[in-house]
Amino acid sequence: MAMNSSVTEFILFGLTQDARKQKAIFGVLLILYLATLLGNFLIVVTIKTSRTLGSPMYFFLFYLSFADACLSTTTAPRLIVDALSQKKTISYNECMTQLFAAHFFGCMEIFVLILMAFDRCIAICKPLRYTTIMSHHVCSVLVILSWVGSCIHSSAQLFLALRLPFCGPNVIDHYFCDLQPLLKVACMDTYVINLLVVSNSGAICMVSFIILLISYVVILYSLRNHSAEGRRKALSTCTSHFIVVVLFFGPCIFIYTRPATTFPIDKMVAVFYTIGTPLLNPLIYTLRNAEVKNAMKKLWCSQV
Repeated sequence: MAMNSSVTEFILFGLTQDARKQKAIFGVLLILYLATLLGNFLIVVTIKTSRTLGSPMYFFLFYLSFADACLSTTTAPRLIVDALSQKKTISYNECMTQLFAAHFFGCMEIFVLILMAFDRCIAICKPLRYTTIMSHHVCSVLVILSWVGSCIHSSAQLFLALRLPFCGPNVIDHYFCDLQPLLKVACMDTYVINLLVVSNSGAICMVSFIILLISYVVILYSLRNHSAEGRRKALSTCTSHFIVVVLFFGPCIFIYTRPATTFPIDKMVAVFYTIGTPLLNPLIYTLRNAEVKNAMKKLWCSQV
Protein backbone atom coordinates (compact mmCIF):
# COMPACT_ATOMS: atom_id res chain seq x y z
CA MET A 1 0.00 0.00 0.00
CA ALA A 2 1.04 3.61 -0.46
CA MET A 3 2.48 5.58 2.40
CA ASN A 4 -0.34 8.11 2.50
CA SER A 5 -3.45 6.81 0.84
CA SER A 6 -6.93 6.16 2.15
CA VAL A 7 -8.02 4.93 -1.28
CA THR A 8 -7.75 1.15 -1.73
CA GLU A 9 -9.33 1.00 -5.18
CA PHE A 10 -10.08 3.19 -8.14
CA ILE A 11 -12.99 3.26 -10.54
CA LEU A 12 -11.95 3.38 -14.19
CA PHE A 13 -14.42 5.57 -16.07
CA GLY A 14 -13.62 3.74 -19.31
CA LEU A 15 -14.10 5.11 -22.80
CA THR A 16 -17.80 5.87 -22.43
CA GLN A 17 -20.76 5.38 -20.08
CA ASP A 18 -23.24 4.81 -22.90
CA ALA A 19 -24.42 1.16 -22.67
CA ARG A 20 -25.02 0.76 -26.43
CA LYS A 21 -21.60 2.19 -27.28
CA GLN A 22 -20.04 -0.07 -24.68
CA LYS A 23 -21.37 -3.20 -26.38
CA ALA A 24 -19.95 -1.96 -29.69
CA ILE A 25 -16.61 -1.17 -28.03
CA PHE A 26 -16.56 -4.65 -26.53
CA GLY A 27 -17.05 -6.31 -29.93
CA VAL A 28 -14.60 -4.14 -31.85
CA LEU A 29 -11.84 -4.23 -29.25
CA LEU A 30 -12.15 -7.96 -28.67
CA ILE A 31 -11.61 -8.57 -32.40
CA LEU A 32 -8.72 -6.06 -32.56
CA TYR A 33 -7.06 -7.55 -29.48
CA LEU A 34 -7.30 -11.14 -30.72
CA ALA A 35 -5.97 -10.03 -34.12
CA THR A 36 -3.07 -8.27 -32.36
CA LEU A 37 -2.18 -11.39 -30.38
CA LEU A 38 -2.47 -13.59 -33.46
CA GLY A 39 -0.41 -11.31 -35.70
CA ASN A 40 2.39 -10.82 -33.19
CA PHE A 41 2.36 -14.50 -32.21
CA LEU A 42 2.77 -15.46 -35.89
CA ILE A 43 5.77 -13.16 -36.26
CA VAL A 44 7.41 -14.36 -33.03
CA VAL A 45 6.98 -18.03 -33.97
CA THR A 46 8.04 -17.48 -37.59
CA ILE A 47 11.24 -15.65 -36.61
CA LYS A 48 12.10 -18.18 -33.89
CA THR A 49 11.66 -21.22 -36.17
CA SER A 50 12.77 -19.83 -39.53
CA ARG A 51 16.32 -20.38 -40.78
CA THR A 52 16.17 -17.56 -43.30
CA LEU A 53 15.26 -14.80 -40.84
CA GLY A 54 18.51 -14.79 -38.88
CA SER A 55 19.59 -11.20 -39.53
CA PRO A 56 19.62 -8.53 -36.78
CA MET A 57 16.56 -6.81 -38.30
CA TYR A 58 14.44 -9.88 -37.52
CA PHE A 59 16.12 -10.39 -34.16
CA PHE A 60 14.82 -6.91 -33.24
CA LEU A 61 11.46 -7.48 -34.94
CA PHE A 62 11.03 -10.51 -32.67
CA TYR A 63 11.31 -8.25 -29.61
CA LEU A 64 9.12 -5.57 -31.17
CA SER A 65 6.34 -8.11 -31.69
CA PHE A 66 6.83 -9.44 -28.16
CA ALA A 67 6.61 -5.90 -26.73
CA ASP A 68 3.53 -5.23 -28.89
CA ALA A 69 1.69 -8.29 -27.63
CA CYS A 70 2.54 -7.41 -24.02
CA LEU A 71 1.68 -3.71 -24.39
CA SER A 72 -1.81 -4.46 -25.67
CA THR A 73 -2.22 -7.16 -23.00
CA THR A 74 -1.56 -4.64 -20.21
CA THR A 75 -4.53 -2.49 -21.25
CA ALA A 76 -6.89 -4.25 -23.68
CA PRO A 77 -8.25 -7.23 -21.65
CA ARG A 78 -9.31 -4.96 -18.80
CA LEU A 79 -10.90 -2.47 -21.20
CA ILE A 80 -12.77 -5.29 -22.97
CA VAL A 81 -14.06 -6.84 -19.73
CA ASP A 82 -14.95 -3.43 -18.27
CA ALA A 83 -17.02 -2.59 -21.36
CA LEU A 84 -19.55 -5.21 -20.21
CA SER A 85 -19.30 -4.97 -16.42
CA GLN A 86 -21.23 -2.44 -14.37
CA LYS A 87 -18.59 -1.77 -11.73
CA LYS A 88 -15.25 -0.92 -13.26
CA THR A 89 -13.06 -1.06 -10.17
CA ILE A 90 -9.32 -1.69 -10.06
CA SER A 91 -7.43 -2.18 -6.80
CA TYR A 92 -4.63 0.21 -5.85
CA ASN A 93 -1.96 -2.47 -6.32
CA GLU A 94 -3.36 -3.62 -9.67
CA CYS A 95 -3.44 -0.01 -10.79
CA MET A 96 0.24 0.49 -9.93
CA THR A 97 1.15 -2.80 -11.62
CA GLN A 98 -0.69 -1.74 -14.77
CA LEU A 99 1.03 1.63 -14.78
CA PHE A 100 4.44 -0.04 -14.48
CA ALA A 101 3.73 -2.66 -17.16
CA ALA A 102 2.25 -0.24 -19.70
CA HIS A 103 5.25 2.08 -19.39
CA PHE A 104 7.70 -0.82 -19.42
CA PHE A 105 6.46 -2.35 -22.67
CA GLY A 106 5.73 1.02 -24.27
CA CYS A 107 9.28 2.17 -23.56
CA MET A 108 10.64 -1.19 -24.71
CA GLU A 109 8.87 -0.67 -28.01
CA ILE A 110 10.43 2.77 -28.42
CA PHE A 111 13.94 1.44 -27.76
CA VAL A 112 13.49 -1.49 -30.15
CA LEU A 113 12.27 0.90 -32.87
CA ILE A 114 15.48 2.89 -32.36
CA LEU A 115 17.56 -0.30 -32.58
CA MET A 116 15.82 -1.23 -35.83
CA ALA A 117 16.57 2.20 -37.31
CA PHE A 118 20.18 1.94 -36.13
CA ASP A 119 20.43 -1.50 -37.73
CA ARG A 120 19.12 -0.17 -41.08
CA CYS A 121 21.53 2.79 -40.83
CA ILE A 122 24.54 0.49 -40.46
CA ALA A 123 23.28 -1.86 -43.19
CA ILE A 124 22.92 0.97 -45.69
CA CYS A 125 25.83 3.25 -44.71
CA LYS A 126 28.43 0.57 -43.87
CA PRO A 127 27.34 -2.49 -45.90
CA LEU A 128 30.78 -4.13 -45.92
CA ARG A 129 31.31 -3.93 -42.16
CA TYR A 130 27.66 -4.61 -41.31
CA THR A 131 28.08 -8.23 -40.17
CA THR A 132 31.06 -7.40 -37.93
CA ILE A 133 29.38 -4.36 -36.36
CA MET A 134 25.97 -5.97 -35.82
CA SER A 135 27.18 -9.33 -34.52
CA HIS A 136 24.78 -11.51 -32.53
CA HIS A 137 26.60 -10.52 -29.35
CA VAL A 138 26.17 -6.80 -30.05
CA CYS A 139 22.47 -7.26 -30.84
CA SER A 140 21.89 -9.19 -27.60
CA VAL A 141 23.66 -6.50 -25.56
CA LEU A 142 21.58 -3.78 -27.25
CA VAL A 143 18.35 -5.61 -26.45
CA ILE A 144 19.42 -6.12 -22.82
CA LEU A 145 20.21 -2.41 -22.58
CA SER A 146 16.72 -1.58 -23.84
CA TRP A 147 15.17 -3.88 -21.20
CA VAL A 148 17.24 -2.11 -18.53
CA GLY A 149 16.34 1.33 -19.90
CA SER A 150 12.62 0.46 -19.94
CA CYS A 151 12.88 -0.81 -16.41
CA ILE A 152 14.48 2.44 -15.22
CA HIS A 153 11.84 4.52 -16.99
CA SER A 154 8.85 2.58 -15.65
CA SER A 155 10.34 2.41 -12.14
CA ALA A 156 10.59 6.21 -12.19
CA GLN A 157 6.92 6.44 -13.21
CA LEU A 158 5.95 3.98 -10.48
CA PHE A 159 7.99 5.87 -7.88
CA LEU A 160 6.12 9.09 -8.74
CA ALA A 161 2.74 7.32 -8.63
CA LEU A 162 3.42 5.66 -5.27
CA ARG A 163 4.19 9.07 -3.76
CA LEU A 164 0.77 10.47 -4.71
CA PRO A 165 -1.65 10.89 -1.78
CA PHE A 166 -5.28 9.93 -2.49
CA CYS A 167 -7.87 10.99 0.02
CA GLY A 168 -11.31 10.37 -1.44
CA PRO A 169 -11.92 11.05 -5.12
CA ASN A 170 -11.14 7.78 -6.90
CA VAL A 171 -12.83 7.93 -10.30
CA ILE A 172 -10.12 7.88 -12.97
CA ASP A 173 -11.29 9.41 -16.24
CA HIS A 174 -9.47 6.86 -18.37
CA TYR A 175 -9.54 3.15 -19.20
CA PHE A 176 -6.16 2.27 -17.68
CA CYS A 177 -3.95 3.60 -14.89
CA ASP A 178 -1.60 6.21 -16.22
CA LEU A 179 0.10 9.01 -14.33
CA GLN A 180 -1.79 11.91 -15.90
CA PRO A 181 -5.30 10.66 -15.00
CA LEU A 182 -4.03 9.71 -11.50
CA LEU A 183 -2.64 13.20 -10.97
CA LYS A 184 -6.15 14.59 -11.46
CA VAL A 185 -7.54 12.69 -8.45
CA ALA A 186 -4.49 13.10 -6.18
CA CYS A 187 -4.88 15.34 -3.12
CA MET A 188 -1.90 17.61 -3.67
CA ASP A 189 -0.54 20.24 -5.98
CA THR A 190 0.70 18.08 -8.83
CA TYR A 191 2.51 20.81 -10.78
CA VAL A 192 6.02 19.56 -9.97
CA ILE A 193 5.15 15.88 -10.50
CA ASN A 194 3.59 16.75 -13.83
CA LEU A 195 6.80 18.48 -14.87
CA LEU A 196 8.64 15.27 -13.95
CA VAL A 197 6.20 13.22 -16.08
CA VAL A 198 6.74 15.52 -19.04
CA SER A 199 10.51 15.46 -18.55
CA ASN A 200 10.52 11.65 -18.24
CA SER A 201 7.91 10.28 -20.68
CA GLY A 202 7.76 13.41 -22.79
CA ALA A 203 11.52 13.59 -23.19
CA ILE A 204 11.81 9.90 -24.08
CA CYS A 205 9.15 10.37 -26.78
CA MET A 206 10.57 13.56 -28.23
CA VAL A 207 14.25 12.60 -28.12
CA SER A 208 13.56 9.13 -29.55
CA PHE A 209 11.43 10.59 -32.32
CA ILE A 210 14.19 13.07 -33.24
CA ILE A 211 16.84 10.30 -33.18
CA LEU A 212 14.65 8.21 -35.49
CA LEU A 213 14.04 11.10 -37.88
CA ILE A 214 17.78 11.80 -38.04
CA SER A 215 18.53 8.14 -38.73
CA TYR A 216 16.05 8.13 -41.63
CA VAL A 217 17.56 11.33 -43.06
CA VAL A 218 21.01 9.68 -42.89
CA ILE A 219 19.65 6.57 -44.63
CA LEU A 220 18.00 8.59 -47.40
CA TYR A 221 21.17 10.62 -47.85
CA SER A 222 23.40 7.57 -48.20
CA LEU A 223 21.00 5.89 -50.65
CA ARG A 224 22.17 8.35 -53.36
CA ASN A 225 25.12 6.08 -54.22
CA HIS A 226 23.12 2.84 -54.39
CA SER A 227 21.77 1.08 -57.47
CA ALA A 228 18.13 1.61 -58.40
CA GLU A 229 17.21 -1.91 -57.19
CA GLY A 230 19.09 -1.46 -53.91
CA ARG A 231 17.47 1.92 -53.44
CA ARG A 232 13.98 0.51 -54.03
CA LYS A 233 14.51 -2.31 -51.52
CA ALA A 234 15.96 -0.05 -48.85
CA LEU A 235 13.23 2.54 -49.33
CA SER A 236 10.55 -0.13 -49.02
CA THR A 237 12.00 -1.37 -45.69
CA CYS A 238 12.47 2.13 -44.35
CA THR A 239 9.02 3.28 -45.41
CA SER A 240 7.42 0.52 -43.37
CA HIS A 241 9.61 1.39 -40.37
CA PHE A 242 8.76 5.05 -40.79
CA ILE A 243 4.99 4.41 -40.91
CA VAL A 244 5.24 2.48 -37.63
CA VAL A 245 7.31 5.23 -36.01
CA VAL A 246 4.88 8.01 -36.95
CA LEU A 247 1.83 6.01 -35.85
CA PHE A 248 3.39 5.26 -32.47
CA PHE A 249 5.07 8.57 -31.68
CA GLY A 250 2.30 10.88 -32.88
CA PRO A 251 -0.06 9.86 -30.05
CA CYS A 252 2.77 9.53 -27.49
CA ILE A 253 4.06 13.02 -28.10
CA PHE A 254 0.51 14.39 -28.05
CA ILE A 255 -0.17 12.88 -24.61
CA TYR A 256 3.12 13.16 -22.76
CA THR A 257 4.69 16.44 -23.83
CA ARG A 258 2.29 19.02 -22.50
CA PRO A 259 1.43 20.55 -19.12
CA ALA A 260 -1.16 19.20 -16.70
CA THR A 261 -4.21 19.30 -18.93
CA THR A 262 -6.14 16.28 -20.03
CA PHE A 263 -8.38 16.49 -23.07
CA PRO A 264 -11.44 14.29 -23.70
CA ILE A 265 -9.74 13.07 -26.90
CA ASP A 266 -6.81 11.67 -24.85
CA LYS A 267 -8.53 8.36 -24.28
CA MET A 268 -9.11 7.78 -27.99
CA VAL A 269 -5.52 8.74 -28.74
CA ALA A 270 -4.34 6.30 -26.06
CA VAL A 271 -6.43 3.52 -27.63
CA PHE A 272 -4.49 4.17 -30.78
CA TYR A 273 -1.07 3.47 -29.33
CA THR A 274 -2.02 0.83 -26.76
CA ILE A 275 -4.22 -1.21 -29.12
CA GLY A 276 -3.91 0.26 -32.63
CA THR A 277 -0.15 0.30 -33.11
CA PRO A 278 0.49 -3.21 -31.73
CA LEU A 279 -2.01 -4.49 -34.29
CA LEU A 280 -0.63 -2.43 -37.18
CA ASN A 281 3.03 -3.31 -36.57
CA PRO A 282 2.79 -6.99 -37.57
CA LEU A 283 0.58 -6.04 -40.53
CA ILE A 284 2.97 -3.39 -41.79
CA TYR A 285 6.07 -5.52 -41.30
CA THR A 286 4.65 -8.66 -42.88
CA LEU A 287 2.61 -7.21 -45.72
CA ARG A 288 5.49 -5.01 -46.83
CA ASN A 289 8.20 -7.62 -46.33
CA ALA A 290 8.63 -10.45 -48.82
CA GLU A 291 11.13 -12.38 -46.64
CA VAL A 292 8.76 -12.54 -43.68
CA LYS A 293 5.86 -13.50 -45.94
CA ASN A 294 7.84 -16.32 -47.56
CA ALA A 295 9.11 -17.61 -44.22
CA MET A 296 5.54 -17.66 -42.91
CA LYS A 297 4.28 -19.53 -45.95
CA LYS A 298 7.07 -22.10 -45.59
CA LEU A 299 6.54 -22.54 -41.87
CA TRP A 300 2.75 -22.89 -41.98
CA CYS A 301 2.63 -24.96 -45.19
CA SER A 302 5.10 -27.45 -43.69
CA GLN A 303 2.88 -27.64 -40.58
CA VAL A 304 -0.25 -28.24 -42.62
